[in-house]
Amino acid sequence: MNRTTNLVYAGTFAGTLLALSLWSLKGVAGFSTADNTPVLNGKLALAFEKHYDEEFPIKKLGTNLWAALDYTLFGEGRPGVVIGANQWLFSDEEFKPTATASQNITDNQALIQGVRETLARNNVQLVMAILPAKARLYPENFGEQHPAPLHEQLYQNFRRIVADADIQAPDLLGPLQQAKAQGQVFLRTDTHWTPYGAQVVAGQLATAIKPIGVLPESGNVYVTETLPGGPHKGDLTNFLPLDPLFEELLPPPDQLVKHNTRQQEESAPAGDDLFAETQVPVALVGTSYSADERWNFAGALRQALGSDLVNFAENGRGPLLPMLKFLQSEDFKKSPPRLVIWEFPERYLPIAYDLSEFDADWIAQLKAAGRQDKQLADNTSTNQGARH
Repeated sequence: MNRTTNLVYAGTFAGTLLALSLWSLKGVAGFSTADNTPVLNGKLALAFEKHYDEEFPIKKLGTNLWAALDYTLFGEGRPGVVIGANQWLFSDEEFKPTATASQNITDNQALIQGVRETLARNNVQLVMAILPAKARLYPENFGEQHPAPLHEQLYQNFRRIVADADIQAPDLLGPLQQAKAQGQVFLRTDTHWTPYGAQVVAGQLATAIKPIGVLPESGNVYVTETLPGGPHKGDLTNFLPLDPLFEELLPPPDQLVKHNTRQQEESAPAGDDLFAETQVPVALVGTSYSADERWNFAGALRQALGSDLVNFAENGRGPLLPMLKFLQSEDFKKSPPRLVIWEFPERYLPIAYDLSEFDADWIAQLKAAGRQDKQLADNTSTNQGARH
């Protein structure tokens, strides 16, 4: 009996091992690399290892299974996502505390003020679009987790910081809260807004910018077309590695309606207008909220402002790095715009940034200029108060 049992166990183990080994050969299929990939220095082996690791079926099985247990039993995903109610997902950056938040805010405040000083020296008007957090707009869809105290007044504090730096930043929270009644302003499974939310913000910014008088009368007219949409799998579902085995557990995808904005065809200008200024007067700098064409924020701004713009926003870099890159670009140095719109989600204010790609002395000068500007503003406010 024992011998029979042992043989059954051994046979089962050997059969399972053989089946898994044969199954794992799927990871070899489809491997290819460039013809000139060297063999002797190990690059070919490294490329094969990476491909095999990504395609290893047992790894996928384990990842899917563990994610399904976390999600169904504990309502959790991988670090990066917060599971809300009603199939809503939130970025954990809008919830978690940051140990060095106070120092990060101080450093970022100095850089923001330094940016403002740099633009002002070049006669460039700065308007900031401080985007309220998705969690701030949809608290009714929280699950068991709630944002840390750091985030309670972050939006209001951010607007106060830029006001102290004499930077215009119109309120966007109120208009977005009102717009919720008409349509969804943020995607349910994504960190980003909807094209409708982007349109609301563009309109509010235009209302604040036009009275400043920095935009020339261009006569440009832009129209926006609604394009066929479809299911949109939000970026926050990447923190729920449930597919392909447990894909049915994922929140249903959003329905994304796409928009395209274009300039209305007009007749060519006559006479001296042929030699009118061709420099684009507006620069847009920011994050994927501005860079990703699916949200059509740049298009909505063109239509709301009646002006063309150049989009310097970047995906996956936050709001600060693209701005610093823009200030050092030849575009800015040779032909600065009249207006810079800086899209800056509130959740990025308490974050520490890796600025190693920029000259350390230049960063120090920016911060110093920002701190000096703040001290001057504080002294001016104190003197004005004393006179009153």
